Amino acid sequence: MKPVDFIAELHYRTAEEGGRNTPAFSGYRPTIKFFFSDMQTSGQQVFINKDKVYPGESVRAEITIVSDAYFKYQLSEGMDFEFREGPNIIGHGTILKIVNTELQKTGI
Repeated sequence: MKPVDFIAELHYRTAEEGGRNTPAFSGYRPTIKFFFSDMQTSGQQVFINKDKVYPGESVRAEITIVSDAYFKYQLSEGMDFEFREGPNIIGHGTILKIVNTELQKTGI
């Protein structure tokens, strides 16, 4: 299994905000999009101290992204991102801690 890339605070939108109608379970793999790039990647969310998150809730999670080589030296703590199901933005997150140091933005 691939190691964790970063830890993030995630907030799931409610159905009224365009988010999910049902809870997400730990291990869920939505698409992640960072604002500095058009590239999207799948990112597994393993929730910390929770098994599931309902729409409208927030959770901390360990995130493992599939295309980590593409984001090498481009991520930083405090950076925001969206997570999606197809074209629908179902939530947003903020990177709290970079675990995979090869993703850490250089020159900051």
